[in-house]
Amino acid sequence: MKLDEIDFVIDYFHCASAEHLEMLGIDPARLPDREMWRTLNVHDFSLLLPQRRSFVLLWELEGRPIGFSTVDKIKFGEHAYMHLHVVDVNLRQSGYGTSCVRKSVEIYFDLLKLERLYCEPNAFNVAPNRALQKAGFRYVKTHMTVPGPINFHQAVNRWVIERDSADAPNK
Repeated sequence: MKLDEIDFVIDYFHCASAEHLEMLGIDPARLPDREMWRTLNVHDFSLLLPQRRSFVLLWELEGRPIGFSTVDKIKFGEHAYMHLHVVDVNLRQSGYGTSCVRKSVEIYFDLLKLERLYCEPNAFNVAPNRALQKAGFRYVKTHMTVPGPINFHQAVNRWVIERDSADAPNK
């Protein structure tokens, strides 16, 4: 994703219904205001990949954005934590999420030199859990945590995919 496309991500969260945010495990009160969010991204985009705190991929279909993936908690050359969102409601549960996750895994492993990629979706949000399983991730455990700065305390399922199972996303 290019910096000038970051409003796609910001708008997704700021325009989402309270019910949708709850399903994602997000506390609306913890969302940074739009300008602060842009400022954080301007800074992050200015850094070299090994120094970034996050990295964002835009998912497109026929030239239009349909979703995105981000990674944070990046330990360059080792691991990161992935998040995934199909923004276009008409394309949810269509298989595009799984396809985009597979491609995102390849990109994250390549650009960030990762050995492992984790994802911890809300345990009760069925769609991302299914997409991760179909994309070759392995279930690790369910536990209670606050997955990130915009989340509330919740049950999450931890999934992992490792570099040596790099063929798994193509299954």
